[in-house]
Amino acid sequence: MGNSRLFLFPRRNLLWFALLPLATAAQLPLVINTWAFRKATETAWNTLQEGGSELDAVEKGCGQCEIDQCDGSVGYGGSPDEHGETTLDAMIMNGNTIQVGAVADLRRIKNAIGVARKVIEHTRHTLLVGESASMFAESMGFPAEDLTTHNSLSIYLKWLNQSCQPNFWKNVTPDASKSCGPYKQTGKFNKEEQNVLERNIQVQNHDTIGMIVIGKTGSIAAGTSTNGADHKIQGRVGDSPIAGAGAYADSTAGGAAATGDGDVMMRFLPSYQAVEYMRIGMDPTMACQKVISRIRKYQPSFFGAVICANTSGSYGAACNKLPGFTQFHFMVSNPTLKQPSEQIIDCI
Repeated sequence: MGNSRLFLFPRRNLLWFALLPLATAAQLPLVINTWAFRKATETAWNTLQEGGSELDAVEKGCGQCEIDQCDGSVGYGGSPDEHGETTLDAMIMNGNTIQVGAVADLRRIKNAIGVARKVIEHTRHTLLVGESASMFAESMGFPAEDLTTHNSLSIYLKWLNQSCQPNFWKNVTPDASKSCGPYKQTGKFNKEEQNVLERNIQVQNHDTIGMIVIGKTGSIAAGTSTNGADHKIQGRVGDSPIAGAGAYADSTAGGAAATGDGDVMMRFLPSYQAVEYMRIGMDPTMACQKVISRIRKYQPSFFGAVICANTSGSYGAACNKLPGFTQFHFMVSNPTLKQPSEQIIDCI
């Protein structure tokens, strides 16, 4: 009977028989990633099928999004900062060893997730940032390339023509809600100002690929890649390259990845928290929902979603419901699906 178990069910005065497959046999390996980034899912799945490791699959899957510039929110040519430059953040985590490699504010290098992998393999560090991270990447053989494109330049110029609106400054002079900088701090603080400029949430305005891969034997890896927030202040780093925030993997419990407003979400370590909920036996969907509810208690209007998967290959997701963002799309591939499948859940 292979990986099946025999169950007996009482039915009236008779016993009838059913063969039910084990959950782990049916659901592993598993690839799950944020948003409808199908090609990334396919690339990760094919990497596994060709004998690659879970880390290989995460690196190749997220790397595919960097190449494809998924929705303009991953890879080169997107999300220019307030000086018009595109920089990248990425991380990759080995759930067997709890090793992490990450880069943030990476300049001139297109393959951020690849550089993050090199941090694991060739350093005793976890996170490298800024110009020094770029120099490390070049020493590892990654070519220096211009990350600016006609599209990112157009986005930047349009923003300048709109008096640099929206932006991430507050309590500064001149008034950041009406003009561009340079800014200086003001002696008078406005507690309400931080809520004046709410981020415009559009369903097509995705950010970050977060991916979880679980192999046949239950080994888990996770990773992220993003070009961050549009018009961010130079040097800003969000949740994506932070272990426990952007993603987390522990092969004894599960994996999780987050997407959304990184400046808010990173304060709550949602990916780590979701994995710990699954460790105590919580269903992946419930773990994701509980994490979202916890953030919403403090930030009711935050934009965000989380994907979760446990060691058996069960998976789930949750998102915070907002006007214009009522559903979350994500991708899944496992042996029970004929091909990578786009899943949709209603936000809570």
